[in-house]
Amino acid sequence: MTDTTVTKVDAQFSPKGEMGQKYLATGKKVSMRLWENEQPGEAKPATSRAYETVGYVIAGRAELHLEGQMVVLEPGNSWTIPEGASHTYKILEPFTAIEATCPPALAHGRDQ
Repeated sequence: MTDTTVTKVDAQFSPKGEMGQKYLATGKKVSMRLWENEQPGEAKPATSRAYETVGYVIAGRAELHLEGQMVVLEPGNSWTIPEGASHTYKILEPFTAIEATCPPALAHGRDQ
């Protein structure tokens, strides 16, 4: 039997993570989160995560530093960060983006 569960999440009431992200819909294999109005500042220390990330920029600009490469992310751009890749972001302008992670970032403390 297949899972026919429908989940609806209102971002207005979504839980927030320690890094400021809002957790949106989460399934068994993928989850979404919202980074909303992140403010400019210095890049945080590089990190690597136990999940793959894809993202889409809604507003603002940021630099993505990934394994010695750097790209500027602007509205309409999307990106991929492979599982385990060392990366960081430097926010250049107030930044809003949606990310999807596989497996879900929230599960099993993967966002710690």
